[in-house]
Amino acid sequence: MIYNVEQTDKIITQTKNWIRELVVGCNFCPFAAREVKRDSIRYQVNSATTLSAAREALLQECIYLDQNPAVETTLLIFPDGFPRFTDYLDLVNAGEKLLRQKKYEGIYQLASFHPLYQFAGTALDDAANYTNRSLYPMLHLLREESIEQALAHYPHPEHIPDRNVNFAREKGIAYMKMLRDSCF
Repeated sequence: MIYNVEQTDKIITQTKNWIRELVVGCNFCPFAAREVKRDSIRYQVNSATTLSAAREALLQECIYLDQNPAVETTLLIFPDGFPRFTDYLDLVNAGEKLLRQKKYEGIYQLASFHPLYQFAGTALDDAANYTNRSLYPMLHLLREESIEQALAHYPHPEHIPDRNVNFAREKGIAYMKMLRDSCF
């Protein structure tokens, strides 16, 4: 499917809502608010539904970031691609392999978000999964150097995942689901 401007704008608006309400609002990423304020996040909607097409889209985003240093990060959104979480995990693995093959390892890093995200060893209905449950399957391409700089000035960054899990579990699955679904 090719998205028209109205469809693309709607998907981007919904994704921005999710970033504002969950990622920044719940402080899941303590570094995201700065980039939202700076408007340095690129939102790229892509119609890929196959690994090869998604890999190509990811490579194009790496090239884009190479050429546009003012853009800090890209959210590559696949509204119609990879609805099954297992297929999405194949995409994440393919993306990480692509970064290694194209010599982008150490330059860019992938973070992963999916509507059915499930951490290994957790139940499907564990509220902790909402720390990575997005509205659409997406790959988050981050600049490794920026991550290192941000972490250097943040006390105990190793505690961020545990803090996020505890927050989500304290709020509960009904709250986390409602918060995410309100972004549509």
